Amino acid sequence: QVQLVESGGGLVQAGGSLRLSCAASGRTFLNYDMGWFRQAPGKEREFVAAISWSGGSGSSIYYEDSVKDRFTISRDNAKNTVYLQMNSLKPEDTAVYYCAARPSGRFIATLPHLYNYWGQGTQVTVSS
Repeated sequence: QVQLVESGGGLVQAGGSLRLSCAASGRTFLNYDMGWFRQAPGKEREFVAAISWSGGSGSSIYYEDSVKDRFTISRDNAKNTVYLQMNSLKPEDTAVYYCAARPSGRFIATLPHLYNYWGQGTQVTVSS
């Protein structure tokens, strides 16, 4: 089992920044690919970003098109933590953001059902 706890959400004005954190406990963090998803009211959960297990210069990273050049995913394996730095936030980024984990694979997964473990979510609200 892997337990995930997100933090760092809040209310911010458009153009502002937030950094989300996801602390993992349980099984070896190194062996898991980590992803961030979000879900707005009345919408399906959607992929935001993901980072493969290695976490260093050799890690693979993938972003959803609408957040490229604004969001940065990173991980600190020594702290068992993955981060999502969000800059230039827009009102359409408003959602509950979820951290997810899956055993490392041959490719980065972008579909929610491919992830085995989920955090409880943290609310991000961007005002216009």
